[in-house]
Parts: sequence; C-alpha cells; structure tokens
Amino acid sequence: MFRRLARCTALAATIVGVSFGTIMTGAAPAAAQGVVRATHGEWQMRCETPPGASAEQCALVQNVAAEDRPNITLLVIVLKTADNKSRLLRVVAPLGVLLPAGLGLKIDQTDVGRAGFVRCLNTGCIAEVVMDDTLLDRLKQGQTATFIVFQTPEEGIGIPVTLDGFSPGFDALP
Repeated sequence: MFRRLARCTALAATIVGVSFGTIMTGAAPAAAQGVVRATHGEWQMRCETPPGASAEQCALVQNVAAEDRPNITLLVIVLKTADNKSRLLRVVAPLGVLLPAGLGLKIDQTDVGRAGFVRCLNTGCIAEVVMDDTLLDRLKQGQTATFIVFQTPEEGIGIPVTLDGFSPGFDALP
C-alpha cells in the first residue's frame, strides 16, 4: 500500500526542492526551516513563503533520532500542496542509508509498506508519498509510526515517531 502511494507528480517534485525540503547544511542533523506557528504534541507547524510564491506554505514537522543511535535522525514533514489537491508525507533520512531498500513504515506495529527514495541532497535522502485517505486515517488514529531505514540489506533500524498531536496538527494546516 505504501509503495502504491509512492507516485510523485511534477508539483510534488517541485515542492521537494522549494518548500520544507530546505535543510540546513553542516554537520548538524537535518532540520526544517520556517517559523513555528503552532505546536501539537511533538509536532510543529512551520510556515514559510517559498521563493517566487505569493502565499505562505505550512507543514507539520517532527525531527527524531533513533533511540539507540542518536546519529541517525529523521525529519518527518507532512503538508498539503498549494492547490489543496494532494497531501504529502516526506521523510528526510541521513546520507548512508541503503537506497534500494527504501523507507519502511509501520503504524502501531502494523506493516504499511515501503516507499522509495526520490533524491538525495548533501544533507540527506528524501522519501515521499502522496497520502491517500487510508494512510491519513491510520496516521490520525495511530499512536506511533515507526520508520525503518536500512544501512545494510539485513539491518533495518526502526525509528519511532509519536503521532500524539498529529490529527489536530494536520487538521490545522491551511
């Protein structure tokens, strides 16, 4: 199911490069930029006006690290496209992940599937899916989403992300 959602449109690809795919460079973990407008549980609503855009774009953002490997961080970004026709789930994983294995997702221990990485920048590799109603409902009703990155074909590292505050945060996105 997650793999089916991995279709990317030209608009989604544009948003990857322009909005909230903006990542700070340097040795620090990837971090979303923009102004924090609200906090919902562990999720922040961050907003910025992309270059050349007339309207502000907001996203729900959470930055997490693996409990046993603090050097492995994920930046999880959820947003609605500017035309309000699509809802995107974007995850920025650290460089060095095994790209062919993709990014796994479990919600409350139920396997949702894998999504492929669409590109790597100097600060991380990006996996992105267009969320359908089923995935969005699972995220809204779930307690924990576990994203799985692979450093080798045999070694998956599960990074739990709390979904506390996700539902009201998503509903508050403009």
